[in-house]
Formats: sequence, structure tokens, C-alpha cells
Amino acid sequence: MKLRTKYLLFVCILHAIALFLSFLVFEKNKLFFLLSEVFILGSILISWQLYNQMIRPLRLLVQGAEAIRDRDFTVKFVESGTFEMDELVGVYNQMIEELRKERTLQQEQHFFLDKLIFSSPVGIVILDHDQRVQQVNPAAKKILHTIPFEGWLLKDIDHPIIDEVRLLMKEKSKAVTLNSGAETYKVQVSEFLDQGFPRNFVIIQELTTELLEAEKQAYGKVIRMMAHEVNNTIGPVNSIMDSAMVIESERSPNSRLADALQVAIDRNNNLNIFMRNLADVVRLPEPSKQYVDLHDLIYAVTTLLSEMAREKNTSFEFAFHKIPLVIFADQLQMEQVLINVVKNAIEAIDVGKQGIITFVTENLPQKLIVRDNGKGISAEAEAQLFSPFFSTKADGQGIGLTLIKDILIKHGFSFALSANQKGETEFSIVV
Repeated sequence: MKLRTKYLLFVCILHAIALFLSFLVFEKNKLFFLLSEVFILGSILISWQLYNQMIRPLRLLVQGAEAIRDRDFTVKFVESGTFEMDELVGVYNQMIEELRKERTLQQEQHFFLDKLIFSSPVGIVILDHDQRVQQVNPAAKKILHTIPFEGWLLKDIDHPIIDEVRLLMKEKSKAVTLNSGAETYKVQVSEFLDQGFPRNFVIIQELTTELLEAEKQAYGKVIRMMAHEVNNTIGPVNSIMDSAMVIESERSPNSRLADALQVAIDRNNNLNIFMRNLADVVRLPEPSKQYVDLHDLIYAVTTLLSEMAREKNTSFEFAFHKIPLVIFADQLQMEQVLINVVKNAIEAIDVGKQGIITFVTENLPQKLIVRDNGKGISAEAEAQLFSPFFSTKADGQGIGLTLIKDILIKHGFSFALSANQKGETEFSIVV
């Protein structure tokens, strides 16, 4: 039974007894009867006022509790002039104001955190309590190069970076640096508390650009110093040797010394060319982009290198997408990339073997694959392929793939060089 019902029942019974007793008084003394009736009427009025004063705070408490339950922190009460009531109203209004401020602060922090995660250049993947992907920011989607997988369980996602995340969580490790093709990532797993329970989130930071800049600063300074010294030396040395060779040729037309001087001059010139090639890597300009038909560019490069391919008994095959593959890129720089890739593929063909270089293009996403059936890539070499000055060829300078990497990174294209399941070598570029 509610308190209000109990009070009304008590007042009704009490006044019913009073009326009954006043009726008994009526038979003996009518004056006392009238006075008792007035008293009873006043008592009823006072009881009603007391009822309103007691029940109203209870109603306000109920309304306030309903507002809190509905998370409506805008409801406030006005003071009534009653001391006890005003005390209750003041406490309630203060509590509601604190709750409103706290919720506003939490919402602002939540919106700020969401905006920070969305705008962060670092990839962030947030998991729920069941290790299901709840949120992936744009940077992580770009790094992972895959379909959106919000709602997927972590164990159901097939991706090398996610494989590393699962391993980190299993081994309770915090971070690892991962090399994926020509790209380098730092993968870190951390946790936070949500409603008292731990949840994980993953930070994926691409280090490729930073490492590339560090590498270029390191070897760029060395190359500039070497080029300066070589150029200052080769010019006067070649001039002296030219004069000596002319004098020796006039003295003895078949002089072996003159032939030796010519060899030395040629070696100096080759050294000069080598230093210019190294300097080109450091001085690579920003790409001047325009729309280029990649199919036409491939045809032009294969025509240029067709004689070199014929000498190695190698043929070109084309598996182009039916829609022209138009990319936004620097035509000269992309031509240089393709020349280096195709030359490497031709040189990888073993002598006496029928070489085949296949060009495959796809449109969704836009992708080029250059595949050759050459000697392949060893596991030891694969990790160092894009390192400056590393080469698997005896006479290689180790700058071809470095130049390719610099150009493609400046274009924002992702790429990889690896062996497929058939043992063939594939260079893939996603534009």
C-alpha cells in the first residue's frame, strides 16, 4: 500500500470517528455539537494541506527519479517557499547540474576522441570485448588495403598485419616492427578500460617515409661529398691522360701504353656516370602529374627493350584489362620505373632458358603486375631488395630498386616485389 493511501485512510477513519462522537454529543448539547463540527471541518482542511505538503515532495522525487532514469538532466524544480521542500529542491537541482556538466564533459571528450581517431595519420583499430573489430580509422584502412571489416572477428581476417596483431595478443607483447614488402610498419597493441572491463586497440604506424628520409639524409650527404671529390679529380686526371695518350700515340702508333691510358680514361668516365646515377637518386624531383594511359606506357617501354629481350631469348606477354588503365602520375618517372623493372626481369632470365615476362593489369583496384620466370628471389635477399646499394648482381650498383621505391612513394602508390606460389617473380604496383 502506498504512503499516500495510508495517510488518506488514516485521516478518513479519524474524522469518521470524530463525526460519530459529535453525533452522540448532539443529543445532549447542540452547542458543543456545532463547535465540534467546526473543529472537524478545520481538521479536514489542515489534513488536506498537510497532505499536499507531504505528497508534493514525494511526487517531485518520483518525477526526478524518472528524469534521471531517462537520462534527462535538463529537468529542474522551482522552490515553493516551504523550508523542507526548498532544501529538497536545492539538493536535487545541484545534483542534476553536476550530472549535466559531467555528461556534457564526457560527450565533448568522446567527440574530441572520435575526431582525433578519425583525423590521426596513424592507423587505429579498436576491438570490442569479444575481439571483434568495432572501429577502423581512415589511416588504418589505407594501410591495410582491404575491404572494410568492422564487425569481423579478429581471427577471421586474413592479412599479414592482422596476423602480427594476433601473435602480439597471444604472446602478450606490446609492439613489433614489421616489414611488408617495401613498406615498414610499427604495430602496437594496447588496452583500455570500458565499463570496468579491458578492451584492446591496435596502433599501426607506417615508418616507410620516415625511414626513407633518414636513409636519404644519410647516404645523400655521402654521395654529394663523393661526387664533389670524384668530379674534381676526374676532370684534370683525364685531361693529363688525354695529353699523355696523344703524345704516346704520336711517338708510337701501336703503343700499349696508349691503350692502357685509354682504358684508364674509360674507367674514369664510367666512374663519373656511376656517380651521376647515384646523385640522381638524391636529386629526384617532385612528380609532375598528368593523366597517363599505363597500357600505352608499357607498350612503349617493351618496344624500347625488345632488342635486349630478344638477346636473352625472352618474349613479352600482355594480359591487359579491357578498360584502359589511366593513372595520374609523372609520365617520365613512371617510364623510368617500368624500364628498371623490365630490365631487372630480363636480366633475371637464365641463359639458354625461354624467358617470359607477363604484364597483367586490373581495374578494381587499379593494379599492374610484372611477372617473370627468371631465377627468382632468395629469402635472404627479399628482406633487403629495396635497401640502398644492395644488389644481387655482380656488377649491380644497388640503386635501381631504390630509385623505383623513391618514385612510387612520392606518387603514393603501394608496391611489392616477391615470389608467387609458382616460383615466379612478381613486381606489383597498386595505383
